[in-house]
Amino acid sequence: MKKNTLFFGLLFCLCGLTTNTEAFSVTHDFSVGIGPFDASRTRFSYLLEPSAFQVKSAVKTHGLFDALYPFKADYETSGRIRGDDLETRNYNYRSQTRFNHRTKELVYDNNGILLYRLSSKNDRKKKVPIARDDKNAGTTDFQTVFAELAKQYNNVGFCDARLPVFDGKRRFDVIFKDEGKEILEPLPQSPFAGEAAKCSMYIDKLNTEDDDMLMQISAERPIYFWIMKQEGKAFIARIRIDDTPLGALEAYATQITVKE
Repeated sequence: MKKNTLFFGLLFCLCGLTTNTEAFSVTHDFSVGIGPFDASRTRFSYLLEPSAFQVKSAVKTHGLFDALYPFKADYETSGRIRGDDLETRNYNYRSQTRFNHRTKELVYDNNGILLYRLSSKNDRKKKVPIARDDKNAGTTDFQTVFAELAKQYNNVGFCDARLPVFDGKRRFDVIFKDEGKEILEPLPQSPFAGEAAKCSMYIDKLNTEDDDMLMQISAERPIYFWIMKQEGKAFIARIRIDDTPLGALEAYATQITVKE
């Protein structure tokens, strides 16, 4: 389960597809299964204001999976909204596995340019300046991608998009595609059922080599997710990855709380 930051980050990043012109927040609770395991619990909180946004999320492994592969993490992203663009200003990450504690902070200037990355592993700190590079212009962090997709989906009702990401180390594109409509049947894991928009997600590594689990999986096969609405706000009802090293991954929304 090495280098699984992006892999687990996906589980709550995909939950935040909501947008509006007024300030509001949405909290998502998810249950995640991987192969035979009831693997994790995720809570995702999303605040959107007319000129600013904030994302807070937490994930923790569960049950037997927690005993085998203990992992917990907290992520926070915030920034400005300018027209159709969401510009990251702060990004913080903390995680704990059985043997390692990691942190990462991305530091931006007032124009949204990434200046440097602060990271640590087991309290050994490292500061990495980010060289100016035209290929990173207009990029954002992985969490903010889904807020950008949210604005598009609520405005025009489709997923198709190609969004550039730079996390201070890796430059890649996230590609979303519409896959039509499907009827979700009610399940014991989730109360949400009915017509949903099915979308797929791929990651284009842009010819870079990377052994992150999610990067490898989604470069070769799609990650599917189903979008529904509650109180006029779109949200992810289910997520599925057909094949991981431990079997299929399925995530189910167990509760959605909307506050205006």
